Amino acid sequence: MIRSPAMLVVGLTGGIGTGKSTVSALLAERGAVIVDADAIAREVVEPGGPAYQGVVDRFGKEILLDDGHIDRAALAAIVFNDADALKDLNAVVHPAVGAVIAERLKDEAETDHVVILDVPLLVESGRGDLAGTIVVDTPPEEALRRAVARGLPEDDVRRRMANQVSREERLSKADFVVDNSGPESALAGEVDKAWAWIESLRPQT
Repeated sequence: MIRSPAMLVVGLTGGIGTGKSTVSALLAERGAVIVDADAIAREVVEPGGPAYQGVVDRFGKEILLDDGHIDRAALAAIVFNDADALKDLNAVVHPAVGAVIAERLKDEAETDHVVILDVPLLVESGRGDLAGTIVVDTPPEEALRRAVARGLPEDDVRRRMANQVSREERLSKADFVVDNSGPESALAGEVDKAWAWIESLRPQT
């Protein structure tokens, strides 16, 4: 288990449109330290980042903007339509992301913080070294509606959903489920329940 006698590391996951990022922000408000794999994935492909050159080598300079940054929309259009391309991208990016996550957990190891490891593909990764896993759950059609309302193209959202594990499999790996099927006003109460559950994981002294 990735924790010292004091630090507590809990996984957080959920499919696109489920509200995982909002739950993550609410947990941060309650005192959690967030290690966000999506944000780290963006960092490692910045120019000079550990995965930048590998991505450019694999996909070519056509995916670059004029300023040298990777055009994330152009890259997504490639990989979410080509399973082999997605596999290649993950092979470059995931080790770099894993190294940064390990470093950030090491930085927290001597604290008594609750550390939330926010990973969209947590179930797919098979990571078993956590105190517990929270899954944010929303019915798929509602998740689709919310993602489209944020400005994402519907066909793009459907492709991303198809590349994620099923709702049923994700729920089967949950130690705690945050139900985000209702209005946003109900979510804070759900997160309060999750926070109480997290605190219950600490060793009793």
